[in-house]
Amino acid sequence: MCGRFAITQRPADLAKFFAVEGLEFPPRYNVAPTQPIVAVMEQHGRRRMALVRWGLVPGWVKDPREFSLVINARSETMAEKPAFRDALKHGRCIVPANGYYEWQAGPSGKQPYYITRADGQPMLFAGLYATWMGPNGEEIDSAAIVTTPASADMAFLHPRMPAILSGAAVEDWLNVREVSGHAAAQLALPLPEGSLRYHPVSTRVNGANPDDPDLITPVTIEPPKPKPAPKPAQLDLF
Repeated sequence: MCGRFAITQRPADLAKFFAVEGLEFPPRYNVAPTQPIVAVMEQHGRRRMALVRWGLVPGWVKDPREFSLVINARSETMAEKPAFRDALKHGRCIVPANGYYEWQAGPSGKQPYYITRADGQPMLFAGLYATWMGPNGEEIDSAAIVTTPASADMAFLHPRMPAILSGAAVEDWLNVREVSGHAAAQLALPLPEGSLRYHPVSTRVNGANPDDPDLITPVTIEPPKPKPAPKPAQLDLF
């Protein structure tokens, strides 16, 4: 899954890459669910960049306060789930990031790791977005990040990973006019082994409030100590 990530890319660089009008936002090192995230989408034949809520609210929801928080969409089932079906056809987006976090259980609790592309390039997460409109004219633009089974070399951290797109897959994912939802779903695949790298980081990222560059700085952790072999029982001597 993807439940926390960082985006440190300059807004001007993202705007140039996607050929959209710029959007100002500060670097974020600890983006958490329900917070605003950057999303790039095509609407009415025009590509744009926007800030949306992380946590998809489909348009058919009656009361967003009573709808469960949905931050990820599984690539294998998104075409069938009511929460994602329409978004897969008409509301695909790209969520840019520079890295994301996963946790591994250790002797001192859950140890966070920061994961980036091995080539140092930004990550482009496949996303789904929707606009909810209330009876009094209120609107909520929101999105979820698509996930896939993890590649074999990353599965020890978590069995799932974000669907990270590159090359022609980026254009096809955004092209909701000509690329069907079924065809787009085939683009959300695990990256090949060796595409990502990771390092342990401070447990400060376990909370949603810290948000500074030190969160992605590598830390040294003590490897787990081997457990001593059990002493043989008295009868084992005979």
